[in-house]
Amino acid sequence: MGEFSQFYIDFLWTLLQNIWGFIKSIGLAFYKFFIGDVINYFKTLGDAVQDFDVLGWICLIVIAAVNAVLVFFLVYRLVQLLRRYIIYRGKEVEKDKLQEEVARLKEQADQLVREKSQIFALKMGVDGKYELPSSESANPDDEEKKQEGGAFGASRFTKLINLDEKYAREPNVIYMDEKDMLSLDQIVERFRNFAASQLKLYYTVNTIRLFFAGLATSHLLILEGISGTGKTSLPYAMGKFFNHSTAICSVQPSWRDRAELIGYYNEFTKKFNETDFLTCLYETTLREDPDFIVLDEMNLARIEYYFADFLSIMEMPDTSEWKIDLIAAPSPTDPKNVVYGKLLVPQNVWFIGTANNDDSTFTITDKVYDRAISLGLNERASYFDAPITESYNCSYSYLETLFEHARQEFKISEENEAKIKELDNFIREKFKISFGNRIMKQLRLFVPAFMACGGSEVGGIDFIVQSKILRKFNALNLPFLMKELNELITYFDKHFGKGNMAICIAYVQELIKMNGGVN
Repeated sequence: MGEFSQFYIDFLWTLLQNIWGFIKSIGLAFYKFFIGDVINYFKTLGDAVQDFDVLGWICLIVIAAVNAVLVFFLVYRLVQLLRRYIIYRGKEVEKDKLQEEVARLKEQADQLVREKSQIFALKMGVDGKYELPSSESANPDDEEKKQEGGAFGASRFTKLINLDEKYAREPNVIYMDEKDMLSLDQIVERFRNFAASQLKLYYTVNTIRLFFAGLATSHLLILEGISGTGKTSLPYAMGKFFNHSTAICSVQPSWRDRAELIGYYNEFTKKFNETDFLTCLYETTLREDPDFIVLDEMNLARIEYYFADFLSIMEMPDTSEWKIDLIAAPSPTDPKNVVYGKLLVPQNVWFIGTANNDDSTFTITDKVYDRAISLGLNERASYFDAPITESYNCSYSYLETLFEHARQEFKISEENEAKIKELDNFIREKFKISFGNRIMKQLRLFVPAFMACGGSEVGGIDFIVQSKILRKFNALNLPFLMKELNELITYFDKHFGKGNMAICIAYVQELIKMNGGVN
């Protein structure tokens, strides 16, 4: 035992001497490197400078300056790295504290939810120990549905779901009798009599013909004119005529994008903010009759901004692609006609925009005019004694059948097709404006429907040329085109018959007058 004790003491003493020797050697190395060697450097330099000439001294100064800058840069970088480490470490510590605080708050929130569930269960007369699953044990799929508003029967679209329930109880099914099988010209006359006898609203027969022909051509109609000429009352009366009130949505000057028109998903409430426009549009998907949505004073804001999605989809030839994106992630509790977050715009709805042209409104651009049918309502029709007429029971499918029948029966004649092409060449040569494919398509849709409503072929051509082509003349330098404008009037009378293109001639005459020409 004594021998082991002596061995262990000697071992510890030797170990301590070795440790001390190691520390001492490190200290001596630091002393030698940072003090001893530096002193020797200066002594060597002092001995050497005695033999330096002027050039040697210059080199010494330059090298000394470079070394000083290098040392400063190294020290500065070390300080920077140390500072970054300290800041990073501080942020990590703060992040850990925040995570701990979030975990603590989450635990408190779960506790509050459990207590709320217990209170609710007691009020409902069940066991007080009832509680919902905690966030740790809940099904991830259920939690996801809850996040999206789809759990426990709740939906993100409150108003649209109410419409589904309403039409599930009272579906809109239209049965037409033999007496309802009217032609387009008979429908025009019936509407005039209905509006006059039931609503005390009076319209010329040509105005109603243009309106129905516009319905056959585009799902966007623009009614322009001074106040009090019936821009809003016309689609209002049309809704009453087809037994479903027209929806009137007032456009606000603050509208900048589609969210103002159709609403948006609120991430905070987990609900979709449904606008009146969206509600009315969705309701049309549940109906079988012709429906109208009025955008009142539509040019108080820029149409091509808030209505851009609709302008785009209405250019698609396949109507099954007329889909509006509502929400990115679909949910099983969304309305039945919101499929994969998209709403298909039905063919039985028309958008009717009313527009005043004054200092408080924006100019309607060609992009909008080209896609729409624009009707000018600048004067009120005279009173006439109309027989008492009831509203009209008509489905959209029947009205579309009438439009299709008109396209087959009242095609533009080959003679007038040739005249339109010659007119296109004339206007292109004189005014550098051309009939595009879109305008030619609209001509072939509008003119047959206008003829089926009782109008003339040339009358339909006259309206489309004025509203689609001559309207573009406002962008030209017209004071320098007086000769060409007068030649255009002569051209209309010569090729289409004197006075037959009355709308176009009157419009050109007004352009001449407004630009200082002599008519």
